Amino acid sequence: MNRQIEKLKKQLTEIAEVVNSFQSEAVQVRVVDRLLDEIMETERGDAEGSEIFNRRGRRTARENELNEDHGRKKPGATKVLNQLLNSDYFKTPHSISSIAEYCKEKFDSDFKTSELSGILLKLAKENRLKRERSNENNRFEYVGV
Repeated sequence: MNRQIEKLKKQLTEIAEVVNSFQSEAVQVRVVDRLLDEIMETERGDAEGSEIFNRRGRRTARENELNEDHGRKKPGATKVLNQLLNSDYFKTPHSISSIAEYCKEKFDSDFKTSELSGILLKLAKENRLKRERSNENNRFEYVGV
């Protein structure tokens, strides 16, 4: 690990003059961030200790492999909602919260209602779903067209 820190110090010293030539501190930060990302990518094969330099809190490739079920990622909100559209789920009206609960039960996907609302609105504007206000609770419900 100490060897990697020394190597990183040397690389930063080499690029310091170029980075400092930019007057905007925001630009300097972005340049250094991009360079560090590139350095990390080239050294990703040497996974020993590379997690320390992962400034953005991203998972390393090795962590992703260990955490994923059978090498597969969970489907995103758009994909799950499209699957629901192709099933009989939207034959009856559902609120955003009930859709989120259903996704958690059936797809093991814990979506926030804010993640689903934009996609549902888009599907409604594309006339793939109807968006209706419920008389009971004055909230929107979504039903198939």
